[in-house]
Amino acid sequence: MERAKEDLEAARVNHSSGLFKAAINRSYYAIFHSIRAVNILDGFDASKHSSVIAHFNQYYVHTGEFDRGIYKIIDGAYRIREKCDYSDFFLASKEESAVQIEHAEAFVKTVEMYISKNDKEKQSD
Repeated sequence: MERAKEDLEAARVNHSSGLFKAAINRSYYAIFHSIRAVNILDGFDASKHSSVIAHFNQYYVHTGEFDRGIYKIIDGAYRIREKCDYSDFFLASKEESAVQIEHAEAFVKTVEMYISKNDKEKQSD
């Protein structure tokens, strides 16, 4: 979760500096590292982003642990990050950057609450 929080802060700094592609990239990575933090609860990690996301969706979204709407945030962040990183002609706007940061903030907060709840449940067992 520390990496996710650091990426989120980097997204904010980049956004404030007018570096919207970089802000979108860091917003995505805040989400991605949050997903990895959840996946590691059941011992799963992978080097491929698609594998990390697929595991999270299969074991946490489709089972109802997380709201199904969260998949749209992940998918949207993944797609726009790819455009920013790999499309030379994509221009990221201030508004798109702000939306991605907002989504990442909500995602990180949701995951923090989930992990905290999970820790409390394990302690009471």
